[in-house]
Amino acid sequence: MSFRINNNISAQRAYNSVSSTNYEIGKSMNRLSKGLRIADASDDPAGLISSELFRSQISSMDQAIRNNQEANNYAKTAENGLGEMNKLLSDARGLAIAAGNSATLTATQLAANQDQLTSIIGSINRIASSVTYSGRKLLDGSAGVTTQVSNSAKISGFSFGGTANTTTVTQTGLITVQQTTAATAALYTTTATLSTGVLTAGNVSLNGVSFSLASGATLASVAAQFNAASGQTGVTAAIGTNNIIFTQTQTGGNRSVNFVDQNGTLSSAANTAATTVGVNAAATVTVAGQSVLFTGGQQGMDGLTLMDSNGNKMNITSGGNAVNTQLLGQVIAAESQFQIGFQATTTTNLSLRNMSAGQLGSGVVTGLTVNNLDITTASGATNALAVLDKAIDEVSQQRGRIGNFQRNVIETNNRSLASMRENLANSESSIRDLDVAQEMTSYTKFQVMQQAGMSILGQANQAGQAVLSLLR
Repeated sequence: MSFRINNNISAQRAYNSVSSTNYEIGKSMNRLSKGLRIADASDDPAGLISSELFRSQISSMDQAIRNNQEANNYAKTAENGLGEMNKLLSDARGLAIAAGNSATLTATQLAANQDQLTSIIGSINRIASSVTYSGRKLLDGSAGVTTQVSNSAKISGFSFGGTANTTTVTQTGLITVQQTTAATAALYTTTATLSTGVLTAGNVSLNGVSFSLASGATLASVAAQFNAASGQTGVTAAIGTNNIIFTQTQTGGNRSVNFVDQNGTLSSAANTAATTVGVNAAATVTVAGQSVLFTGGQQGMDGLTLMDSNGNKMNITSGGNAVNTQLLGQVIAAESQFQIGFQATTTTNLSLRNMSAGQLGSGVVTGLTVNNLDITTASGATNALAVLDKAIDEVSQQRGRIGNFQRNVIETNNRSLASMRENLANSESSIRDLDVAQEMTSYTKFQVMQQAGMSILGQANQAGQAVLSLLR
């Protein structure tokens, strides 16, 4: 063993040990003060990478959950507006029922009912134009998929909910119509040939409405008698070749001519009964590259009102009722898109159609919508009932689609996000958060090592003084 005074190696070793212990104590105190196992990247580089990935996903999930809540509020706002429309349409139907009892009402009373109906129509249009969410109108057609019809003389309307087959249309595209079947109205021609044009007395029934035909009546007077009740029967009468031709006023398989001749007045034999039905139109519609079959007569509608399996609806005019190819126009992509997940592809759409009075109830009575109903006459009240029933069904269906969006998309997605967030937070916590008990154990160990190191360092510093005794 040598004795040196220039370098005290023992003291340097003790100093290095104390410095290392002080560094570990500092890191331990930093972790304890922050409650984190990974207080900086040097604590666990790989763990930090995983933790930051989890943190970014958790942050995105928090925003996605807020997005879901906003989407739900958006849908609720629209549904509440439609709920008010349902109430108004129900009131309007009650007025139409009341107006149908025309035998007990004066013209003044009928006019008062019409005034109430006009107010209801105004309220429906007001709701459609004023219901907004965050400054955006929801029920005027601007919040969902819209279409631009290029040949309105042939296609009077096209209501598109945003889904063709099972595909959500997210891009603007052309719409073409390949009509494969033309709609026809039910037609029945009486079988008796009345060369003199003069009838014998008899009773007949047309679509459940009874008629008494007077002896000596002419074909012209009988046709006029049937036409006067066309509002009840839905059938018009015309004079053929010494006979009567009955034609349904609307096309399709849901519209028929039911004729019963009890005395053989217009038929070749007594107790003749005949029923004929119309034909529904059918068309293949290509929407933004998706080919979809549309058929008429669904949900009790006429043959020129066509629907597909998704509830998309098209109204063909009588002028466009032919087997041909027609360019319809464009579908404008859905604008009501919601980011409901933390990945770019996790989106959904809610399409809200135009719910103004002029767009409700079309296709049941030619030329009529909720916007132009007249219940001051018995036939007008009958037509109003048909239009209002259609309108109520349309509003109810739209509310059902919104409810389906809330329940089966937003709510289920919200629960899924909450579960994923919980599990990710647990994983992130296990990587990054500090086990305080374990860290306190390490901190106490380092404190003891620090005290011991300082004591040894003091003794090592005193060791060089022993050399001085050799210099005396």
